[in-house]
Amino acid sequence: MKIERMNRKRMVVATALALAGLGSLPARANNLPSLGGDVEPWRVDVYYENDTRFRGKDKSGDRVGLSKFRNTLQVEADKKVGDGWAVRGILRGTWDGVYRLNEDEYGKDAGSKTAADVRIPNTAGPVAQSVGLFGPPSPVHVHYGATVPFGGGVGFTVVDVIQAGAGLPNLGGPGGGPGVNKFIDPNYGNLAAPPAVYGSGAGLQLLGERWNRTGSGVAFAVPVRPCDKDKRGCRDFGGYGDKKLSELEAPEFNDRADFIRELYAKKTFDLADGGNFFLKLGRQQVVWGRTDLFRVLDVINPVDYSRNNIYDELQDIRIPMWIAQGEWRMGGSGSMQERNLQVVWNFDKFRPNNLGQCGSPNVILDAGCFFRGMANLWDHGGTVANFAGFSAPGTPAPVDGVWFATNFGPNQIGIRKVHLPEWSLANTQLGMKFEGVTQGGLNFSVNALTYRSQLPSLRSINQVAINPFTGAHGNTSPFSGPAQGIPTTNLIAFDVYFPRINLIGGSMDFQSEALGAAFRLEGALTKGEEFANTARPRLYSENKVFRSVIGVDRPTFIPFINPNRTTLISAQLFYQHIFDHESRRMPGGQVGMPDWKDNYIGTLLIKGFVMNDRVSPTLILARDFRARAWAIAPSVEWNVTDDLKLTFGANVKNRDDQSRWEFDDCRSCNPYAPYTMYTNGATTQGFTPGSFGLSGIEPLGRFRAGPIGAAWKENELYVTLKYKF
Repeated sequence: MKIERMNRKRMVVATALALAGLGSLPARANNLPSLGGDVEPWRVDVYYENDTRFRGKDKSGDRVGLSKFRNTLQVEADKKVGDGWAVRGILRGTWDGVYRLNEDEYGKDAGSKTAADVRIPNTAGPVAQSVGLFGPPSPVHVHYGATVPFGGGVGFTVVDVIQAGAGLPNLGGPGGGPGVNKFIDPNYGNLAAPPAVYGSGAGLQLLGERWNRTGSGVAFAVPVRPCDKDKRGCRDFGGYGDKKLSELEAPEFNDRADFIRELYAKKTFDLADGGNFFLKLGRQQVVWGRTDLFRVLDVINPVDYSRNNIYDELQDIRIPMWIAQGEWRMGGSGSMQERNLQVVWNFDKFRPNNLGQCGSPNVILDAGCFFRGMANLWDHGGTVANFAGFSAPGTPAPVDGVWFATNFGPNQIGIRKVHLPEWSLANTQLGMKFEGVTQGGLNFSVNALTYRSQLPSLRSINQVAINPFTGAHGNTSPFSGPAQGIPTTNLIAFDVYFPRINLIGGSMDFQSEALGAAFRLEGALTKGEEFANTARPRLYSENKVFRSVIGVDRPTFIPFINPNRTTLISAQLFYQHIFDHESRRMPGGQVGMPDWKDNYIGTLLIKGFVMNDRVSPTLILARDFRARAWAIAPSVEWNVTDDLKLTFGANVKNRDDQSRWEFDDCRSCNPYAPYTMYTNGATTQGFTPGSFGLSGIEPLGRFRAGPIGAAWKENELYVTLKYKF
């Protein structure tokens, strides 16, 4: 391990020196090797960019402060090397100082200082105290509070229930003696003796605390420090999730050599029929889409959302892959001006989207925190808010809306394993596109692609009938007296997979002289995508999905911006439909797929040009209609000189109705009386496996909130400086 760290440090230093050295390439370009013939000198451009951002208060009420201090050096080099071949390379190195400059939020001191700093909602606590179940409250009986500290929930691993008929789980405390529930949980205990792996409980935060409040729903503590400072919950989810501090602040310097943004050779071969064949081989981005912000056809390269969520240009956040691209340019025909047939083979090792590691500034959908928290629950156990139902003495039915924070031991719930596809021919990705231009000027394409999902799918393990609260094998509930014959389906323990997806689709764009506008359309139908689904035994389903977008671009005179220069107005409407969508109402709430069956997202860009195009004010608006979330991003670009550009801007988000994001949290998926039996009004959950529908924002509400809604408290002011040497 020490040798590996030393080698990685040497690679980072060597590459950084190489990037720095390339800064003087324009003066030394003629001294570079000719690579096959002195056809022409290297053309080299070097760029430096600083992006500094500040955030206000998040949902926890804390002011975040500095959220980005990213410094980027990028070198772009091109050369013709003889015999029609040309090479192009782009090297990019980044260092983000936010992890050291704001270490209380994102670095080595992020999260809680002690276990008592993380408060887990415990709805049943005050009720248990009010009915006098255990006498006066004491420091040991942490279950009495409306919230409990980390590690202070009720325990289920081994239970000694003495009050027959009370329907109460083990409530902790050293206890013992008649009429007292004795704590005998070796995995998770009270604050007097927390498990050694947690130490003081430092470095944690409540899942979702930056963007929602748990209330009566479920949540749990999540580690947020870099993985060399705190290894809990660290997993390789496909290039993120297990990164140490140095890898978070310099993300391009990793085992996949991401500092190489592009490195390919290309050549055009003339064919006997008058056409030609274009070949491009190496590390590259292949762009199929015609849209901005969201992707429909443009899915060949995965995307790094940890850089700036969805708000950076796609060309800056696509993850380059090793790809062979061939294009047969057939020329025109009777009805066509141009015809091209393109084949794309992505032969690189599989890479999913980077959704962001928990504890870093950009974690799209807050998914990275959910993943890390679930992995931590599987490895070490944890306290889950509002999980166990409460039954008052002498009443067999649970009390509506009253639940205990619950301690789970290791290997009971959470994420067990991530199945990242290994490299093989079967795991490579292959695409084909026919593209043409009609005599009337209509550009169109027909696309087909087979690839691995770039988003993870969580499949319930559901492999052995184990009572998750006792660890006992068998299809019965030992807590309910006589055997009830309850199979343990819908277990909230998961493995992560990346399924194979097949896509067919197409695009077109055309000009309308009458309207003075250009129209862009894309559509794609996929088969094989997997979605969370609490109505299914393994908590997921496979569905076909149709996505489309229509975009309109129109240069328009807006006199108050510039009476002599057109202003660009660009609008887009994205649509997604999930076939065989499953959702039904249960007494506790909605059960099935949290993703919307039909969803619409609209964007509008207004970009003006003033002061001889030196200054460009821009306004971007986005609205997620089903999530009822919106974003507004005003900015001003100022080209101070031909080589220096400054950008000042903001990114503000909000939502109309957060309750729309609540969805089944699956705490009732396995009814073990009386602990996970629930009631709603006059209806009490039976013993049939399946969810009763108890709902909250965590964990599935993030899919209803969408990337805009889940980031609604990440409002930023920023300034960006970009200089070309």
